[in-house]
Amino acid sequence: MLTFAFGFPRLGKKREYKRAIESFWRGKIEERELKEEIFKLEKERLKTYEEFVDKFPVGEMTFYDNILDTAIMVGLYKVKNLKEYFELCRGNKALELTKWFNTNYHYLVPDFPKNFKIENFKLFWNKPKEEFSKHQKGIPYLIGPFTFLKLSKGVSKKNFEKYLFALSEVYCQIVKDFKEVQIDEPAFVLDITQREVKLIKKVYKKIGAKNPNIFIFTYYNSVDFLEKLYDLPIKGIGLDFVNGKENFLKIKKYGFPKNLILICGLIQGRNIWKTDILNSLNFLRQIEKYSKNLAISNACPLYHLPVSLEGEKFNKKILEKIAFAKERLKEINLLEKVFSGKEKFPKKRKKKSYFWENPQIREKIKNLKEKDFERDLPFEKRIKIQRKILNLPLFPTTTIGSYPQTEDVREKRKKFKLGKISKREYQKFIKEKIKETIAFQEKLGLDVLVHGEFERTDMVEFFAQKLKGFLTTKEGWIISYGTRVYRPPIIYGDISRPKPMTLNEIGFAQSLTKKPVKGMLTGPVTILAWSFVREDIPIYEIAFQIALCLQQEIKDYEKRGIKVVQIDEPAFREKAPLKKEKWKEYFDWATKAFNLASKSKPETQIHCHMCYSEFDQIIDYILKMNFDVFLVEAARSRGDVIECFKRKKFKKQIGFGVWDIHSPIVPTVKKMEKIINLALKFFPKENLWLNPDCGLKTREWAETELALKNLVKLAKKLRKKYQRKEN
Repeated sequence: MLTFAFGFPRLGKKREYKRAIESFWRGKIEERELKEEIFKLEKERLKTYEEFVDKFPVGEMTFYDNILDTAIMVGLYKVKNLKEYFELCRGNKALELTKWFNTNYHYLVPDFPKNFKIENFKLFWNKPKEEFSKHQKGIPYLIGPFTFLKLSKGVSKKNFEKYLFALSEVYCQIVKDFKEVQIDEPAFVLDITQREVKLIKKVYKKIGAKNPNIFIFTYYNSVDFLEKLYDLPIKGIGLDFVNGKENFLKIKKYGFPKNLILICGLIQGRNIWKTDILNSLNFLRQIEKYSKNLAISNACPLYHLPVSLEGEKFNKKILEKIAFAKERLKEINLLEKVFSGKEKFPKKRKKKSYFWENPQIREKIKNLKEKDFERDLPFEKRIKIQRKILNLPLFPTTTIGSYPQTEDVREKRKKFKLGKISKREYQKFIKEKIKETIAFQEKLGLDVLVHGEFERTDMVEFFAQKLKGFLTTKEGWIISYGTRVYRPPIIYGDISRPKPMTLNEIGFAQSLTKKPVKGMLTGPVTILAWSFVREDIPIYEIAFQIALCLQQEIKDYEKRGIKVVQIDEPAFREKAPLKKEKWKEYFDWATKAFNLASKSKPETQIHCHMCYSEFDQIIDYILKMNFDVFLVEAARSRGDVIECFKRKKFKKQIGFGVWDIHSPIVPTVKKMEKIINLALKFFPKENLWLNPDCGLKTREWAETELALKNLVKLAKKLRKKYQRKEN
């Protein structure tokens, strides 16, 4: 039986990918040196595949994002060198970032101009051929034309068919050069119309005529029109049987063609608990009744997992239950050997659950009532109370939370972790950074301040280290976007808060100023979404456990005199199921989790921050959340998000982000004003805040100061203009 694997992390065990690219950005290495570093990393990556599986893709490696690479390949963007390439990632021409399906990976959104002509689709860069010529192993890899267009902006329903057929000509040119090709079409698992199914069939008949040895991979869910793909001129179909269990029901109903290889995605790529080999073996024996032409693979890309468990040291009972990306390759290899009779596997023994349980926490969740998810007064009454207490000017200014985490911050944290400095010395350093940041914000003239988050490594990991029921890793890094990485914690038991998590730093910051300082919390859905989650209890119970911990933290804030609290929920849309028929169930508990966490006194102003999401799809659910101020990304999307909130006649206060913090470019007052002027057409001036898109952790102090000075200048300009109008 064949074994396949795909999506192995490009980061490298020591984050070599991140270090090389960021060195290039800082001017420490030349383009040639960067290419050499990435080539070495890719060589090592492919060697890892080769050790465990028969077939794997070549060409997955990218300098930032594979959707961007596809856009360049087909002629939408033309770049001569890496400097021009990175302009599309983080420069003046930076494309919008958004979530890749329902994961925490972000892709760059191709944006088709209104005057785009189909003759502009040309093979500008044959990346698969280039990569294959360098490595001479594996199967050339492509993101499919349907997925590429489906995830792009500026493609109307009217143009979709025309663009797709023109695009397929470019794909025909690419695939004809190879013995076999892997084409990833994860968009096949979305809610696809009958018209789209017909288009898919036409396009793949055309591409398959040039090369019938195509493996189409789908993942993250099931394909509703699976049987319609059976007569395509292709070699095999990869299906996700972990996250798309309905795929098996389709095969039971319609069978599977003898001429196609059924690539069974049985090894989880999104969570870290070891595969139950005997269960998977049983599944293969069942599906063998419908297809004898089977192969084994991971269910979805492995880049959602850290590279390897090697070097990790934590609770041994948990460690032995976990598999990262390299261990997943070993599982694919093992499952094939067991299925083929080359190796025996021990029979299952009944074991006590390795998940830690707390009966008191379970009881609390069980006894929650509807009133526990509601605030005591409606927004209209709350906001009047808050305005009197806070006494903020028109167009109040604030930032999203973090300030630049420079080398000195990282160095002190490292020394503290290694035991080279005492806890007292480290805390003293953090207090100094908070003092400097409060003074910095006051000098600039910001209205609602933050403490800077210097004590926090990551917005989820930090809380995981303070809560019971979580484990954190040493080298468990995964990419969120570009070179931005984070370490997802592991939820292994019932969650509780032994003591306040952020009170010391927030309380200290508030003692330094008369202006309000925001308490900064990561929301329950985001903590859940960006962690590896236990699978033995319903997911909503875990969300409610986290929410109760955050609610306790807010109560402690209130006792300490904190008047404004921000709860970040960037994963609120991301966590939603891909099939909209399942949205109601998800958003019901997700909204409740936020409302449970934010239950507070009417005088406490609750801010909610979200970024990079399809807000038009989730606005009705956002309206059910009990915040007072909504802070949202708007700069990178050039204010497109405003239209969505306008259509729903959004009544609460809102801050449309006017500075794209993922770019080092300092926005001018004029550029920021453009977004606010657009918002002022639809929203009362009393309801508008000024803020960046996101936290400033990855920025430098010099550009931060310049950008925030422009933000404050804009606020003063607007106040002057609108106060004059009132007089």
